[in-house]
Amino acid sequence: MTATSLDSSPIVRERQFYLWLAWACVAVAFLGFAPTFWLRLGSFQAAPIIYIHALLFSAWALFFLSQCWLVARGNVMRHRAMGLLGISLATAMCIVGVLAALRAMAKAGELGVALAGREFSIVSLSAIVFFAAVVALAIANIDKPDAHKRLMFLATVSILQAAAARWFFVLFAPPETHGLSPAETAPGPVAISIGPGLLVDVLIVAAMIYDWRTRGKVHPVYLIGGPVLLVLQFIRVPLSTTSAWHAIANWVAGLAGLPPV
Repeated sequence: MTATSLDSSPIVRERQFYLWLAWACVAVAFLGFAPTFWLRLGSFQAAPIIYIHALLFSAWALFFLSQCWLVARGNVMRHRAMGLLGISLATAMCIVGVLAALRAMAKAGELGVALAGREFSIVSLSAIVFFAAVVALAIANIDKPDAHKRLMFLATVSILQAAAARWFFVLFAPPETHGLSPAETAPGPVAISIGPGLLVDVLIVAAMIYDWRTRGKVHPVYLIGGPVLLVLQFIRVPLSTTSAWHAIANWVAGLAGLPPV
């Protein structure tokens, strides 16, 4: 087999495609946080946990890119060796994500909108649960590369909603809040999270189209995981106002000593 035919093989082309998807994820992550974090590091006002949260979640985008790059270069063994770092990073992200959500709930209480803070917490907390579940499935399918990489991509896209939401925050939030983290301001209605979610879902649609064009069918990870993520993005709105969610949010808030509302 010649080098040219090897370079144009379906496996190599697919690896290159996922490398480009990883670059797109990095672009969304860093450009999304640019107006409210990276470009305002000197004047940015937030609790330390918010800084840690931003750094960890940005690190995940870079980690995903590095893993795709290693596979695209054919260095699968190094890719697998880096897997333990990914597990540690994902675990830290879940912990810090909950702490950041608690900080946002506490701030909402300070601003006199505690109930709105508990309701909006469904966005971040459900995102953490989805991310953790998909990463766990990716780890369980480490010996099935086709499923593993798609699960890791799905997990990465699911947390990009927060980055995309920063542009919505800049465009529609009052000017006096632009130097603040959204976690340090009064929360808006849960429905405002739908737009950013749909925006980043375009990346999943692109991956589904690639599957269909190159394989003749869409991989089950996207056929199942894509709709689940989409439903989650919409169902948060009605669920956030239910007594069941209020009970869950109050229980989570109680872990930080916050009073129920």
